[in-house]
Amino acid sequence: MASRLANPLTIPDEDELDLFEVMSALTDPVRRAIVLQLAEEPGRGCSDADYGVSKSALTRHWRVLRESGLIRQEAQGNRHRNWLRREELDRRFPGLLTLVLDESSNSATAS
Repeated sequence: MASRLANPLTIPDEDELDLFEVMSALTDPVRRAIVLQLAEEPGRGCSDADYGVSKSALTRHWRVLRESGLIRQEAQGNRHRNWLRREELDRRFPGLLTLVLDESSNSATAS
């Protein structure tokens, strides 16, 4: 029986990105905060910031972002580095990520 973790860093190809999966991933405020921080600091590690949630919840948030195609993760030893798939998302859904980042930034400064 194959392990479900055989390739945990799989992401959808650009042509497989689904608008509704991307939007669903962005409904959560923690995931929006992660996306905003990755836009400002590409290559962040999964545990480089405190998002006020448990480690297991944070792991799930990273997985949802990766599986939706919003981010790319690279394993580096026992750490994962993360990047927004900005160019791919902009080609597939022009302007979407810019809008999300602008709105998330405005919401963060208003709070």
